[in-house]
Amino acid sequence: MDKTERPPLLEVDDLHVEFRVRDSVVRAVNGLSYTLAESETLAILGESGSGKSVAAQAVMGILDTPPARVSRGEVRFRGENLLALPERRRRAFRGDRIAMIFQDALSALNPVFTVGDQISEMFQVHRGMRGKAARAEAVELMERVRIPSARTRLRDYPHQFSGGMRQRIMIAMALALEPDVLIADEPTTALDVTVQSQIMRLLKELQEELRMGLVLITHDLGVVAGVADRIVVMYAGSVMEESPVRELYRRPAHPYTVGLLASVPRLDRRGEPLVPIKGAPPDASALPPGCPFAPRCPRAEEICTRERPALSRVGDGHSAACHFAEEVFGAVAN
Repeated sequence: MDKTERPPLLEVDDLHVEFRVRDSVVRAVNGLSYTLAESETLAILGESGSGKSVAAQAVMGILDTPPARVSRGEVRFRGENLLALPERRRRAFRGDRIAMIFQDALSALNPVFTVGDQISEMFQVHRGMRGKAARAEAVELMERVRIPSARTRLRDYPHQFSGGMRQRIMIAMALALEPDVLIADEPTTALDVTVQSQIMRLLKELQEELRMGLVLITHDLGVVAGVADRIVVMYAGSVMEESPVRELYRRPAHPYTVGLLASVPRLDRRGEPLVPIKGAPPDASALPPGCPFAPRCPRAEEICTRERPALSRVGDGHSAACHFAEEVFGAVAN
């Protein structure tokens, strides 16, 4: 690296996370790597159980240990390895430099405290504010995320808000300290389509305002299409494909990504049947020796069950972990 070149905002390098449960080891994340730049949106996409949320918790340093542990890898914020820091220093990064929005706002918010108390606490703990000053900041944040009558609603409890409004409160809490990185874990889960669009538009506007790097964790290809710059596709804890967003939708290079795209309704293919991916993801405590997608892959051959493929380049910024990535990439192009 050139001496004048700044390191990426966030780097996740060869991250492995495992859970030791009774007599087995569940390998939830297996070698995840990605980088995130200022103002960039990176989407991490995959089915439930692919390791997306576990990886995010590892980055945040909020895994339940035990049974979870990071067995290998680094998480670097502006070049500093967070995994090597003592917990006291690591805690200072949470909320202040890296923040997270959780997928279930009702569970994430404390039901016995008002939303005003919960938002104010961020300023009290990290900024040393007290009383009226902290509450004034909370009101400003609620207005910023467009909660009507913010000053009055400051005294309300989480259950008194709709799902969309609770998610806005979670966004307000995450943005309270103006972090450099925001991790949004399924931020539109259980919301109707209109509210989903409002939440994603709000996140994009706030990201541009604060120049944050945004990591968007989702299984929804529709949510990703309009907001992401790059996509990392995960399956069984591993990266299957990484690509600029438009390139991935136009020319996927991994059979798993092809299957995901084929199973989603498209306006330009009205009347055509959806094609689901057959089978189920593998048991994370007994992963197959070859490609983890091989048992479900329509293109699998003997080598796929025996050798795990490495990420290989198929285009500019586009890589796929498939023995036949070039063939898949070419077939889709044609």
